[in-house]
This record gives sequence, C-alpha cells and structure tokens, in this order.
Amino acid sequence: MRPGCQLYLGIQSPCDSQRNKLSTFRTMEEFKNFENQAGWRPGAEPGIDPSKPDGGQSTAPSLQAQCHITVVDFSQEDLQAHQLSNHELIDFVKVPQPSWAKCRWINVNGLSWDVIQALGAHKNLDPLNIEDTMTTENLPKVDWHQDQAFITLTCQKLVHQIEDEHDNESNGDKWNSNGLGTVKSMTKKIRKWFVGEEIEQPPTPSSIEKGFNLPTNSSNYSSMSADIDLFNPNRLCTLQGYRASRNVARTEYMEDHSVLAPRGLAVMVEQVSLFMTKDTVISFFEQSADDVEKPILARLSSKSTVIRQSCCASMVVQAILDAIIDMAMPVTSCYADVLGDLELDVLQRPNTADTQKLYVIINDINKIFGLINPIQTLVKTLRDRAKLAQKAATQKSQNFHQGITISSITYPYLGDVYDHCVLVTGDLSSLKQSAENMSQLIFNTVMTKQSSTMTSLSIMSAIILPLMLMTSYFGQNFHDFPAVNDYDVRYFWHIAIPVVIGTILIIKYNTWYEFLGGFFQRGRKRRVRKVRWAKVVRKT
Repeated sequence: MRPGCQLYLGIQSPCDSQRNKLSTFRTMEEFKNFENQAGWRPGAEPGIDPSKPDGGQSTAPSLQAQCHITVVDFSQEDLQAHQLSNHELIDFVKVPQPSWAKCRWINVNGLSWDVIQALGAHKNLDPLNIEDTMTTENLPKVDWHQDQAFITLTCQKLVHQIEDEHDNESNGDKWNSNGLGTVKSMTKKIRKWFVGEEIEQPPTPSSIEKGFNLPTNSSNYSSMSADIDLFNPNRLCTLQGYRASRNVARTEYMEDHSVLAPRGLAVMVEQVSLFMTKDTVISFFEQSADDVEKPILARLSSKSTVIRQSCCASMVVQAILDAIIDMAMPVTSCYADVLGDLELDVLQRPNTADTQKLYVIINDINKIFGLINPIQTLVKTLRDRAKLAQKAATQKSQNFHQGITISSITYPYLGDVYDHCVLVTGDLSSLKQSAENMSQLIFNTVMTKQSSTMTSLSIMSAIILPLMLMTSYFGQNFHDFPAVNDYDVRYFWHIAIPVVIGTILIIKYNTWYEFLGGFFQRGRKRRVRKVRWAKVVRKT
C-alpha cells in the first residue's frame, strides 16, 4: 500500500481516483516535431554501421548530395591530387594507396550517405563517429580509438549576402496583389526625399554566397530529396539558425535585425568532422571545404613547407584547425567595426533605440563565444596529447600509449592555433563588455537627463508656488482691502520677491550648504599646498 493511503471499505479511495486520472495520459509516440534527423526514435540503436546498406537502422539514411571530393597523396618528393565525384570515389577507394605516398588527405565538401558509407567501410570508421558526422549539431570533441581519432568542431565564417532578384519580384507582386505595394513604395520615396538619399533597408539573408534562398530554421535539413546539388539552400545555416530553438519567429526576427544585415554580411556556421588514422586524414565539410582546401593545397605544393616535409597526418589536422580559426577572425573584426560606429553614435547622441541593436550584438557575440570556446578546449587537449608524445619520444618511454595520437612535431604549431583561439575569445569578451558598457551609458545618460529635467521643474515650482500663494492672497474679493486699495502693483513685488528668495534658500538648503562647504575646503587645500610648496622651495 502506498504511503498516506488508507483502506476504505465499499468506497473508492483517493489513491484509486488519482491512479485512474493518471491512466488517462498516454506516452507520445510521434516524434516528428522533435527529431533532429530522419528516422530518429528514442531507444534506437546507437551508431551507423557503414558495412550495412541501411546503416544498421530501421530506415536507410536519406542524406544525399552531389559532393566535391579532393584526394591528395603526397610525400616529400611527389604529390598527386584527384578531383572526384560520389561514384568516382566509390571506385577510387578500391584501388590501393600508392606505395610512395606517405600521407593521404581526403577532403569531402558536402554530406552524402554513399560517400560516408564508402569511406567508413574503407577505413573501418567507428559507427558512433559516423553518426556524429551525419548529425550536424554536435558539440566540439575528440574521440580516441586504437587505430583512429575523431574530431568534430564548428566552422564560422563571414559571407556576403546576395539579393535574389526573382524573390524580390515575387515579393513585389505579392505586395501589389494585396494593394500594399504602392503604399510601401510611396513611403520609401517620401523617406528618401526627406533624408536626401536612399534609406538602406536591412536586407534579409535571402541569398548567401551562391545566391540561393537561406532558411532560418535548421529543422528543414532533414527534408532533403535525393540527388540534390551541393549548395543546397536547406543546408546553409546562419549564426542564429545553428542549434536554434523551435521558435522560428524569434530566429527570423534576430536575423532580420542583425547589425551585419545593413552591410550585406552574415555569419555562417557549419559542422566539420575529421577522421585521422596513421597516414590518412578524412575531413567532411557541409559547404566550406574550398575555403580550407585552397591554402593547404598551396602549402602542400611547396616542398619546403613543414606540412610537406613532415608527411604527417597530425600536421594536416593542425592545418585544417588553423584555417578554421583564421576564418573566425574576420567575424570578430566585423563586429568590432560595427560596435565602433555604434559607440560614436552613443557618445554623441545616446538613444534608447540603440539598446535593441546592442542586445542583438550581445546575443550574437554570446553565441559565437559559445562556439569558439569549446574549440579552444579541444585544441588544448590535442596540444597536451602532442606534448605527451613529445615527452615520450624524448625519454623513450615504453609505457606511452602506442595507439593513434598526435605527433610530437605538431606540438608547437598547435600552440599557435591555441593562441589564435585565445585571441578570438579575448576579443569577443572585450566586445561583449563594450556593448554592455554602452547599454549602461545610454540608460545612465537618459536617467541623468530626466533627473536634470525634474530638477528644473522643481526650481520652477519653487519660484511659481510662492507667487501663486501671494497672487491668491492679493486676489481675495474684499471691499475693504488696504493692501490693494492703498498701494500699487509694486507693493506685490516688494513682498513676493523676498518670499521667493527665502523659499528657494529653504528648499535648496542642502545644496547651498554643500557648495559653501566645498568652497571653503578647496580654499583650505590650496593654502596647505602653498605652505608645503614653500617648504620644498626653501629646502632646495
């Protein structure tokens, strides 16, 4: 029997009533509004097995895209690069790696199940890490295995917005069909006439980089049709859309009112997954593989670079991490520029409307900081691992873990990446503090102005109230009133002015007292300084 339940004979106990009430609730069995990936259900088998056509899941993964794949085989003396498609990669991995190649880098731009399955089966990649690769909202981390390591992190970069003329025309037709297009255009013309130039409206992030429409909700990612192009608009994700809540209206509002929108800029975020084996690095990007690939290929093409001389998979990983962090630096610089312009406006003419912009900036900076800070911890972890390898190589320790690890040659270069992370996070912290200080300055300035206004009103009241009192006194309707009948208007002012002055002195007693006290105290300090200076002069 449950505690607190008594036995009732012939009647229904409160416990039975509560039990019947609870039995009316049913467990929710449809998870379409909550799932992060297609086919997800609570209690499903973890991991995706690349050796099985359906990945070991109840339904085959529907992630399909035309990927751009670059395979680079290199040694100290030779280098070969191959540009492959999805089907070409499946045949390419069946061919053994050339014997002269000391290291191989497979760079995949786009996420597609057939590519991931082929590479996963070829290198025997861990099923849990494959699932993390296909689920594009993971936290940065590193997983160590006996024969491989898995690293996932986010890549954030600054991109230009490109307005889609087709969307603008369709939107214009929609406005005109409702009879509101003329009103909107007339309002714009009137504002242009008053200001003297065209008002730059904050463009919505309708098109990014390739001119495709940009969604504001990452929930559309799962609704991908087969054989889509690499630059799918449903896979582009802005800063506010990445790991966003289900409140689409809030995400759209934050993006429309972004401080970067009037400049035609936006911050894009995507997940990057890296697999590292003894002599191979496999990198998966959603969209930005070319931005990382170009500088690294330029370094690999020169035989004198460290990455080419080392022929080490760890150095390739370090180069990818360094490129990702370097792409985040323009983001902080852009926000610093925006805050600098806004700071001038706040200092010259504080306005409470600027607090909305400052709130959006602080929200963006917090989100960027939340993406960069875990990467800083990840780089530190890799650096510590490289330090252990360096120490073991120096002492020739036999107890060091002999599985996959970060080579000792990578240690100083990972330190450089870590310094860049510290620089970016430090700049973000400074920008956030600056934005918060500006918000406080605006409110303090507004409150000071209101306080000075109330002070002026109080002074006016101190002057007017005695006059009103005297006016009401002399305005009494008496037939025999000598003060009015025997004297002129000057008699009123002879009485009113001393009364007003006396009232002001009484009301402002504390102010006058503090002023006089400060005046005499400053005079005393000046006399003390003169005496002290005279003593110094006599000693010299």
